Amino acid sequence: MISSLHGAVLHSTADQVIIDVGGVGFSVAVPADVAHTATVGEKLLLHTSLIVREDSLSLFGFADRSELEIFGLLISVTGVGPKSALGVLSHLTVDQIADAVTAEDDAPFRRVSGIGPKTAKLIVLQLAGKVHPVSSPTKQTTSGPVDVVDQVTAALVGLGWSEKVAAEAAAQTAAEATDAERATVAPLLRRTLALLGPARV
Repeated sequence: MISSLHGAVLHSTADQVIIDVGGVGFSVAVPADVAHTATVGEKLLLHTSLIVREDSLSLFGFADRSELEIFGLLISVTGVGPKSALGVLSHLTVDQIADAVTAEDDAPFRRVSGIGPKTAKLIVLQLAGKVHPVSSPTKQTTSGPVDVVDQVTAALVGLGWSEKVAAEAAAQTAAEATDAERATVAPLLRRTLALLGPARV
């Protein structure tokens, strides 16, 4: 079992990275935020899950173990395969998944491509009691008004980024911005767009 990989990024697309580990290039399917921040030539540590099928071996990688654990829970749900689980983790943070399950709200899952209403309900039912919100470092350092961060997140989603990438970028920018920049949407949105660069999701 390959449980983690640490090496230089050789190539990156919207949902995949190739990592050089000891001269061997490993192709790893990753959530959108990991693919977006992966930089060719820089080191990257991924916590991985190896999915074995009759005709293939597929690696799925995540930035932290909480995402890996949620991935494992998601693929245990009837009707959720590895690609669908990866889609969920590309659009929702671990906290957002836990909050939705706790609130018995399947709407966030229905918004993920490939997840139908029946499967969304099964995710909520089968993950009940198994997931709990985990405080995110980015959320802890966000000092700007929550409504402004939420508005910037909504604007970024409208421009093509996933909710997960948008929320994390907006929170990071708010933590680094001045009080004046955090006060209104426009300057915070400009800073966040500069951080993100061209949309890749």
